[in-house]
Amino acid sequence: MTELSHPLAPYGWDEGFADSFTEFTASAGGAVPGRIVRVDRGRCDVVVPAPDGAGVRTVQADTALVTTGDPLNIMCTGDWAAVDTGRGLVLGLLPRRSAFVRSTSSKRSEGQVLAANVDHAVIAVSLAVELDLGRVERFLTLAWESGAVPVVVLTKADLVADPVVLGHLVADTETVAPGAQVLAVSAETGEGVDVLAASLAGGTSVLLGQSGAGKSTLANALVGEEVQGVNSARDRDGKGRHTTTTRNMLRLPFGGVLIDTPGLRGVGLWDAESGLSQTFAEIEELAADCRFHDCGHAAEPGCAVLAAVGSGELGQRRLDSYRKLQRENMWIASRTDARLRAEIRRDWKQKSAEGREAWARKRGSGA
Repeated sequence: MTELSHPLAPYGWDEGFADSFTEFTASAGGAVPGRIVRVDRGRCDVVVPAPDGAGVRTVQADTALVTTGDPLNIMCTGDWAAVDTGRGLVLGLLPRRSAFVRSTSSKRSEGQVLAANVDHAVIAVSLAVELDLGRVERFLTLAWESGAVPVVVLTKADLVADPVVLGHLVADTETVAPGAQVLAVSAETGEGVDVLAASLAGGTSVLLGQSGAGKSTLANALVGEEVQGVNSARDRDGKGRHTTTTRNMLRLPFGGVLIDTPGLRGVGLWDAESGLSQTFAEIEELAADCRFHDCGHAAEPGCAVLAAVGSGELGQRRLDSYRKLQRENMWIASRTDARLRAEIRRDWKQKSAEGREAWARKRGSGA
């Protein structure tokens, strides 16, 4: 059976995953491959080939054998697994190609994997409220870092009656999303849904956004039927209740699958240095011409970034957002990487010593 004709091919199975699965065929007799479509309290729903080899079926399996204390390695929707269907056990997980990770709200600043093996990260942003470009940049940073290609979807486009205004909103979003597709979509009227569907065809996509962004409505429009419940957003702030409470994988009629996620109140960065570089590509390019290689783009002489702000080439809001996310990412890294913590501590001590020496020289000169 070729991988293209494999029953799990519609879920993303290919030769690469088949190669990864070979170790389980040798060590775990009777194991079959499967894709995790839902995880819930120590058990999961897994799509596996049907016994007759024609089509698929969904089975429940216990996750005890793959449950670890590492939150980044805990199984999640989108993972590929080796499954013992007879005993109802997940025997092991296949290596991930991509993972969408955010920091948790806990004081331990742990990472949380929201979805695995994703090709596209669909970032839903509601036009029922004022467009928050800073939040778009935050989602984009995490999306690029995950290894997925982001697609920014401005939902509820039917609420913007003036096409000129809608065009400006799309253009503003495009300025903060270099390399990413930006679409205005209305699940109510169908505007842009076919374009989005064509962009996602054949791959695995994860749908992300705040509560009230219209993710469930958009998921229903893409699937072509009411598979997700829908609640109304509050009029005063556009926020909604958590219609989706777990991460679920849905088959798409045009090929591929969609992982719908609960609304995200907090979207903290997690080890997202390369994601920042891609989201703020124009600032990184300008920074290459700064006089100092470690320029902070604050008040340093010869700063090419500040010069671009002064000339109007780069907006001050864009630079402020870049600095904010950089600081956040460094803070998270400093709490989770002992080597970086030591480096920051040494740097602080060195600068403190230099400051004390400069103060002593100043006193000695009588200044």
